[in-house]
Amino acid sequence: MDFATIFTNALTQIVSPITASYALAALGLAVHFGYAGLLNFGQAGFMAVGAYGFAISTLTFGAPLPIAVLTAIVASVLFALLLGIPTLRLRADYLAIVTIAAAEIVRYVVTTNSLTKVTGSANGLATFERGFYGLNPFPPGNYQVGPLQYNDRTLWISIVAWALVLLCAGIVWGLMRSPWGRVLKGIREDEHAVRSLGKNVFVYKMEALIIGGIFGSLAGIIFTLPTGAVQPANYGTELTFFLWTALLLGGMATVFGSILGAMIFWVVLSLTQGILLGLIESGAITFLTSIQAGQLRYILVGVALMLLMIFRPQGILGNKKELAFS
Repeated sequence: MDFATIFTNALTQIVSPITASYALAALGLAVHFGYAGLLNFGQAGFMAVGAYGFAISTLTFGAPLPIAVLTAIVASVLFALLLGIPTLRLRADYLAIVTIAAAEIVRYVVTTNSLTKVTGSANGLATFERGFYGLNPFPPGNYQVGPLQYNDRTLWISIVAWALVLLCAGIVWGLMRSPWGRVLKGIREDEHAVRSLGKNVFVYKMEALIIGGIFGSLAGIIFTLPTGAVQPANYGTELTFFLWTALLLGGMATVFGSILGAMIFWVVLSLTQGILLGLIESGAITFLTSIQAGQLRYILVGVALMLLMIFRPQGILGNKKELAFS
């Protein structure tokens, strides 16, 4: 078993653009649930809206990169309004039902055969990333960054992705220490008390839903750029559950907990898969195939999450005060 390769692969996952997209989407969930108390089980839908908004505006309308990104953001705002207007005045569980259903509706709509020319149906869309990589300042070739090796495209997307994560984390950090953020946390604790002070709870919730949705939309763009393809199968409900796992691992009402949780999630997946495959190849494990090992790693992550919820339900960076509103 090559432990050096296993740990190098795990280290690569810490700073991969896919991990960055998970961190960004989980940060949106932190705004939704950790700070506003909104049960959004459809963050994968926001990611899909952002990815398809970016890809369709590029391929169908030939939009330049800034317009394509703006289109994705506007689409996520409209999606948030569509979800929030009928539900945010109701109990939190209604939002949970609506969001998980809406995310699935988005996924099924883009696979409709009548929209093949626009959405690519089940095959998805590809080759819409040229505008982004056209801004790549790194000459073609391989680059060594410590123990990690990147090509010019991977290095460029990794830098942009993590810069965006840090920028959005800074925005959330500032917002939650502003009067707006304090009102939002008050709504999380007791919205009736906040309403009695004359605050428009519905507007604050809607603003939080929009902000978190925009983060999800940007995460959807980052999620597609490494491969240059958007596939509807990648935006199933399991993606939202993975994002919730990342959020809960780090701490649901912390800014950097979402980032740490995404890193831990992907490192654990990489390590477990590498170790299991190594044991299978060496003959130490004979009752599993390589395909079964890939499935088993999710079971192990689930067990780890259950243990975390038992012994540290506030997450790694959280504190027990976060659980007061649960």
